[in-house]
This record gives sequence, structure tokens and C-alpha cells, in this order.
Amino acid sequence: MPTLIKSNFNIVSATLGGFVTLFGLVSYLLKERYYMGEALISMLAGVLVSPHAANFIRPLDYAHRLELDLEAITLDFSRLVLGVQLVLAGVQLPSKYLRCEWKSLSLLLGPGMAMMWISTSLLVWAMVPHLSFLHALAVGACVTPTDPVLSNSIVKGKFADKHVPKDLQKIIIGESGANDGLGYPFLFFALYLIKYIGSDGAGQPGGAALAMGYWFGESWGYTIILGAAYGAVVGWVAKELLHYAEGKGWVDRESFLVFAIALALFITGTCGMIGSDDVLANFIAGNMFNWDDWFRSETNDDSLQPTIDMLLNLSVFAWYGAVCPWVSFAHNDVIPVYRLIALGILVLLFRRIPVVYALHWNVWQLRETRQMLFAGYFGPIGVGAVFYLHISLDFLEHVTVDDVIRDDAARLQEITRVIVWFLVMCSIVGHGLSVPLGKVGYHAPKTLSGLSSTSMARGDPEAPQPLEPFHIRDRVEHEAQSARDGPLRRISRIRDSIMHSGQKKDASADSSPVALEERSPRTAPASNAHSKEHLPPPMVAKSVV
Repeated sequence: MPTLIKSNFNIVSATLGGFVTLFGLVSYLLKERYYMGEALISMLAGVLVSPHAANFIRPLDYAHRLELDLEAITLDFSRLVLGVQLVLAGVQLPSKYLRCEWKSLSLLLGPGMAMMWISTSLLVWAMVPHLSFLHALAVGACVTPTDPVLSNSIVKGKFADKHVPKDLQKIIIGESGANDGLGYPFLFFALYLIKYIGSDGAGQPGGAALAMGYWFGESWGYTIILGAAYGAVVGWVAKELLHYAEGKGWVDRESFLVFAIALALFITGTCGMIGSDDVLANFIAGNMFNWDDWFRSETNDDSLQPTIDMLLNLSVFAWYGAVCPWVSFAHNDVIPVYRLIALGILVLLFRRIPVVYALHWNVWQLRETRQMLFAGYFGPIGVGAVFYLHISLDFLEHVTVDDVIRDDAARLQEITRVIVWFLVMCSIVGHGLSVPLGKVGYHAPKTLSGLSSTSMARGDPEAPQPLEPFHIRDRVEHEAQSARDGPLRRISRIRDSIMHSGQKKDASADSSPVALEERSPRTAPASNAHSKEHLPPPMVAKSVV
């Protein structure tokens, strides 16, 4: 007898497939007319099917009811999405973009990131009770990088094509791609100090000197420099191999299109095995892979890469909506909910806008006020922040005393988990609704004014009645008909006027005997009837011209 097999695989497949299908039916309407991003919609869908609502998606069941395994799954999923997104971001940029715009990028990635880190940490330190500034630095470092996934959704589509200049789109993509990989030094500066000098270094001897040694050696040398070099070498070699194979005719179209995505998977896996910075390596590899702009020009009209990009975005933000600790926002021992809401608003307003304002005179893409405000506000917090959150949670898990996690490390885990997840959700909602609400605010006064005028006119019988509905096709046809009939009517009027005046002159001339005697043969009507008959047409033509 048939039975309903409610396995996790069947439920996840049906739920994800159903959501993507339903979203596809109205995707153009939502994205290009109402300007709603994929992240917000998929996050809300994830909440609806999560254990907090319909309970179709049960993340803890997939992790064998172990919180650590669930965090590992979320970390790996984030790494996968970041790897693919960053290679594609590097490919989207023009040829030699990092070398051409090194000055602007250096300002945004150097002093820009440092000031964003400090400003966010100060806000966290001020709003979270009983929190040391060193711990606030660790929390602030997680949300310092701007997210390349959410940034892509902002600088793509109908709204971006109409309102965001191309140069501004490129600098946002370049900054968000690079600063996600450069978040390691900011995070581990705080984490190493917490490990070796927090709680007087209990269980972790070595002090600040050892902490700074690890920070320079591992964070900068092994993670950042090695990751960037590895990405550059792999990206360059991949470009040359693809050039050679394409020249020989060994590559079919499908393999050519998917090559960049396969490159992202390879770099993510190999960098993960050696423990280097796979996020930065993927972005550098994408830039080197498209250094001569050949691959981008060859794939510019194909939709395979944007399609995979969309599927990953929908999946990862739906997963975030399902695994986010929503209950802990209201019930925790870290921060009251009213302070948490205030912190979210303050971070969205003051994490980035003052920094971009301070730098915008030296970054030529941001010198105009509107461009500066746009780039300052739209510095979203998303997949990168979740990635660094789980990196810090894993690191703090190994700060132990007698094989038990240290108290200050355990408390920092809870603080980081609550605040980073909340700021991610604030950014998804805030940045996802900014454009739609802005459009509503722009058009609402005009719409309300029109409705008010119409209602007043209908209520007062002496008031002027509303105009008939405007149809652009009728107006175009009317103007076209007028354009066709106008010259004919003008010619007819001129011809009638000339003929009328000519008849009056002839009549007066015929009635005058003197005129009959003095009229020369050249102008006489009888001797030159043919000329008189054809006189009006040249005059008419001359008048029209």
C-alpha cells in the first residue's frame, strides 16, 4: 500500500524546488518593477518553512542534533557561495581593474576598513552592557567587510542600470570582493589578544608578544599573502590553459561557460585544505583569469553564470532564514531587545556613511554627493559576516582551560552569535526595502495629489470634470495624421489665395483700356496662354519651400 515517505531529502527537495518555481513566476515583477532583492524574499521564505513556522526545514536534524555540526554546515555553505560569487565578481570587472584603480581601492580597503572596524566596535561597546572593548573589536570585525552577494544585487538590474553610474558599480563590486578576504587581520587581531591576554592568559601562556607574532605570521603571512599569491597563480594558469585549449578547439561551449565556477570550487577546496584565505584567493583568481578581458567578452551574452548565481543566492539566504536564532534576539543574557534594535539602526547609519564621506574627495568615483551617499549606505552585511562569525566561533571553541572552554570565550561566543546574526538580518531587511520604500516615497505625493483632485472634482458638480484617460497610441496616431494632412492643407490655402488674387488682377486689367493698349506681348494673356496656365505651380512650390 502506498505510503507518504517524509524523509528529510524529499522534504528539502520539494520545499526548495517549490520556492524557486513560485519565485520564478513573479521574479521579474518583484525585482524589476518593485525593486525587491532575492536576499530578502528568500530569507522570508526560509523563515516560513523553518522550525519557527511551518517546520518543513529542520536544520538540526541534518546536523544530527549537534549545534557544532550545524555551525560547520553553515560555514561550509557560506564558503561555497562566497567562492563562486567572488570569482564571478572578479570576472565582471574590466581588464586590469585592480591595477588601474589601485589608489581608490587602497583607500577603501586600508583606512576605510580600519575606520569601519573602529566605528562599529565603538557602537557595539556602547550598546552592549558589561562588554570590554577588546571583545567589541572581535564583534565589530565580523561585520566590517561589505558583502559581495548583497552588493551584487544592488548594482545589478533595472534600478542600477538607470540610477547607478557604471564606474560606481565597478568600485562597489571591487571593494566588496576584496574586503571580504581582508577581514582576517581585523578579526584575528582581537582574537589572538583575547586568547593570550584575556583572563590573564589562563590556559594559554605566551602573552601579547606571542599574540602579535601569530597575528603577523599567520594572519598576514600565511592567510592573506599566501592566499592572494595562490589565487593569482591559479587564475593566471587557468586563463592560459583555457586560451590554449580553446585555440586548439578542444573545449565545447558548455564547459567553457562553466569554467569559472569550476575554478571557484577548486580554489575553495584547495585553500581550505592548506588553511589559507580562500575568500581572497577566489577574488584575485577571478581578476587574473579575466586580466585580458577575453573571458568576460566571450561570456557576456550568456546566462549560465547569472543563473547559478541566482540559485546559490536563493538557497543560502533561505538557509539563513531557517537557521537564524530568532528566539535569542528577545531572550538572551547579552543585550536587551530595545538596545539590540537601536544598535541595528545605528550600525546601518554610522558604520560606513561617515567613513565614505571622509574619503570621498580622494576617490573619484564618489566625489558627487549622491554617489557618496549611495556607496556609504549600501555597504550591506551578509554572507561574509556569517562566514566570519563561524570562523570566530570555531576559534573560541579552542580557547580552553583543562579542555573546557574558558568563561570569557564562551560569553564572547554568545555575544557574537546574537549581535552578528541580528545585524545580518537588519541589513537584509533594511537594504532590501530601501529602494522599494524610496520609490514609494517618491511617487506617493503625486499619486495622493491626483487621487485628491479626482475625488474633489467628483464631489462638486460645478468643478471641472477629470480628463479622459490618456492613451499614448491615440495621441501618436493623431499627431501622425496631423503631420500628413498639415502640408496639404497649407498648400491648398496658398493656392486658393494666389488664384483669388490673380483673378482680381486680371479682372481689373481687362476693364482698363489703357492697360489693354500698353500691355506688352510678353505679358499678354492671349499671346502667352501656356505661361499663364503654368504660372501658379512654381509660385506655390516656392512658397512651400
